[in-house]
Amino acid sequence: MLERRLIAEELMDDPALVPEIYDAVLRDLAKVNRVTMAARPTLAFLDRAVGRRDHFTLLDVGFGDGDMLRIIRRWAVRRGVAARLVGIDLNAKSVAIAQARTDPGSGIEYRAGDYADLAGEGFDCVVSSLVAHHMTHAQLVSFLRFMDGEARAGWLVNDLHRHGFAYHGYPLLARIFGWHDIVRHDGQMSIARSYRPAEWPPLLAEAGATGARVFRAFPFRLCVEKLR
Repeated sequence: MLERRLIAEELMDDPALVPEIYDAVLRDLAKVNRVTMAARPTLAFLDRAVGRRDHFTLLDVGFGDGDMLRIIRRWAVRRGVAARLVGIDLNAKSVAIAQARTDPGSGIEYRAGDYADLAGEGFDCVVSSLVAHHMTHAQLVSFLRFMDGEARAGWLVNDLHRHGFAYHGYPLLARIFGWHDIVRHDGQMSIARSYRPAEWPPLLAEAGATGARVFRAFPFRLCVEKLR
């Protein structure tokens, strides 16, 4: 089944999912990110993209419970870099959840809506984590065009790698850590919905995003990065 990308809805995409369950799912997804060291590729990208700047602006598309933005905030504080951090998510329930888990003094701004509505706001960096595999081919091409046109310093797609080891190994990992049933189900489905390295160059070419590089990040991650 991994030869072709799976096209199917995940349980957490159900708009009827009650807030309490959605909250629990996002909490466990943040745990998945920690266990799989998901922040490492994003922070390494920021090292390269921000460089010697003393300030930067960043948009995180599909922020979930805000865990990546909180990590980026800590990264900026440690380096003495001023950061304007904005997250946008299609699911309005994510805003209250992320705000509840974020220090109000952090200055992170969470919004609900379509990333395309933020065109022209002047972001240095645009990042996404575990978002690309939710998109159709056409949606992903549009997203790549948006990032390529909006990110002044660079952009990063931090997603999953459709690979047999990840697909068959994830259920064991989820069982060991006792993650929510939806996270167990959707995690394996997400891997089957994700892209392989060879599938990215045609997508990038169609989007006109020349100069981007595709690389694997241990253990389950596949990233696409472009620096200015």
